[in-house]
Amino acid sequence: MFRLIVCVMNDKSSILHLARLDELLDKEAAYETAAYSRALTIDNISGRVCEADCKYPIAINGWGYNALNQLILTISYETDGDELENDFEPGRPVAFFFLSQDGNNVVEMQYTCFVDMYKDGIMQIQLPGKQALMAINEKSGHSLLGIRTAIDGTSYRVMHDALRMAMRSNDEKFVRLRDTLIGPLHPRCRQLPPIQFPWLNDMQNKAVRRVVAAMDVAVVHGPPGTGKTTTLIEAIIETLQRETQVLVCAPSNAAVDWISEQLAKRSVNVLRIGNPLKMTDEMLECSYERRYAAHPDYPELWSIRRTLRESAEGKNSHSRQEQLRRLRKRQMELEIKINADLFDNARVVSCTLIGSAYHILEHHRFSTLFIDEAAQALEPACWAAIMKADRVVLSGDHCQLPPTVKCVEAARAGLADTLMQHVVKTKPECVTLLTTQYRMNRDIMEFPSHWFYHGELKAAPEVADRLVSLMDIPLTWIDTAESGEREAEDGEVRPESGERRSRSGSLANADEARLVVHTVRDYVDMIGLERMVSDNVDVGIISPYRAQVRMIRRLLKMQRFYRRLRGQVSVNTVDGFQGQERDVIIISMVRDNDKGEIGFLGDLRRMNVAITRARMKLIVIGNSETLSCHRFYKALFEHFQSRGQVIEAR
Repeated sequence: MFRLIVCVMNDKSSILHLARLDELLDKEAAYETAAYSRALTIDNISGRVCEADCKYPIAINGWGYNALNQLILTISYETDGDELENDFEPGRPVAFFFLSQDGNNVVEMQYTCFVDMYKDGIMQIQLPGKQALMAINEKSGHSLLGIRTAIDGTSYRVMHDALRMAMRSNDEKFVRLRDTLIGPLHPRCRQLPPIQFPWLNDMQNKAVRRVVAAMDVAVVHGPPGTGKTTTLIEAIIETLQRETQVLVCAPSNAAVDWISEQLAKRSVNVLRIGNPLKMTDEMLECSYERRYAAHPDYPELWSIRRTLRESAEGKNSHSRQEQLRRLRKRQMELEIKINADLFDNARVVSCTLIGSAYHILEHHRFSTLFIDEAAQALEPACWAAIMKADRVVLSGDHCQLPPTVKCVEAARAGLADTLMQHVVKTKPECVTLLTTQYRMNRDIMEFPSHWFYHGELKAAPEVADRLVSLMDIPLTWIDTAESGEREAEDGEVRPESGERRSRSGSLANADEARLVVHTVRDYVDMIGLERMVSDNVDVGIISPYRAQVRMIRRLLKMQRFYRRLRGQVSVNTVDGFQGQERDVIIISMVRDNDKGEIGFLGDLRRMNVAITRARMKLIVIGNSETLSCHRFYKALFEHFQSRGQVIEAR
């Protein structure tokens, strides 16, 4: 009796956790809806052409039909090539808007449209029909049009459904998994013969062994440069030695395509589920739709569908109706056969977490679910995929970028906390930390290792002392704290401008932006332009603030030396550099005030991402007095003082 009561209490605690997530998801949806409703007003509509989620004004270029016979509208807008993060990815829902006739209101058109293609100021938009096309053309005749991304209600519906199904389920296997992931049950593992891959290091091999042996959950914690993807690929392939098929998911289409491409290169048969518009060209060949159309029985199915469409337009005799009945039966048989063949032949089924709720996966169940980039996934989205699996493998790094949660109240209450974070904290016995990194110079690595990874990271011998030049050192901080008044290029003396808020609300620091450009030029002069080009030394310039990124981009384009290095110098936000690396990284911190306010820089996981993009050289440009009011940046500055050099800004 006592054991029964304990089990009931444990089950209840898991259900309460999921119910709390369901409430927080409602708050996030309400916040996003409210923000969407007030986003565009007459006061802020101008100047939106460079925003990631809104383009205004736009021009109508023409319309036509794509290969799938969908109505496509082509639009364009002016761009200076200075766009940053872009939310208009293929498949994204969008809405058109225009100014009312009196010019006092912004009116949104009530048609659900989708991005078909986006490139360099040109977008192709999939319209729901001719009525939408006529309405858009009519408005464009007497008013300026704009377009913005719309709220994706499907994602919220999928996450709510998953949470509620997880709460209601009484399936014994699932309840055990649920209470292991978010309840008090301890993860189980089986005893297996030792596995060893000579091309993996000790911790990578340990991670693969733990994944294969886990009966409920395993976590591969991969800090920057430690070969997380390599390890996960081996774990998936080794799992396929014991299982017929696995499900591989990630929070974004880009992440799903990346892991799927790596598996396909290892000759694994991958079936990619999802909207083909959102897939890379390489993955289209693995898509469900492309494989479906390539099936040997598809021509017969297509012919039957055409006959049925044509017959639906006219009257049919009794004998004709009997023939049509047989055709419909054959159609169903072929559809079932083709679908079964595609899934029976696939060793890996891959999709986004939200895509796991796609109807063609409705009745499929998998022994193992792999979630890559799990530290960037909202927990409710994870449950959509977990409902289809008997055990789960989480891979990622919760010390880097978190999932996006717009409602501050919901984020603080726990919606921004990921399932991977929870498992790492409560079930450390199932976690393997990869400790050898193959990216950074030892001096660059040591600070993030100490601050985020308990000092456990070590640099592989081949990268530990690697430098761009023997004359160089890996760490340089250019300190603007004592810069005072500086002389402009025109010879005039002007006061220090410090940080300023742009119209979009983002911060910029004009003097620091100019200093970034000078720093790049000085570094190129030290290494030599010819050597920079011949050795393909690449430079990444990062700032947490979009306005600063735009300012640096504009200033760089005015520099003659930049023309030859255009393909080797990139400027973007922290989010834009996620998953990338460069030989040289320059970070523009922007914040410069007497109050020690650092705002957005307080998200230390973002700074971890920025620092760990560098292979051989890290340059930080910032006001040490402002930043050192925070203990993280004080420690970072002291690390530069002890392991590198600190230079006063000119």
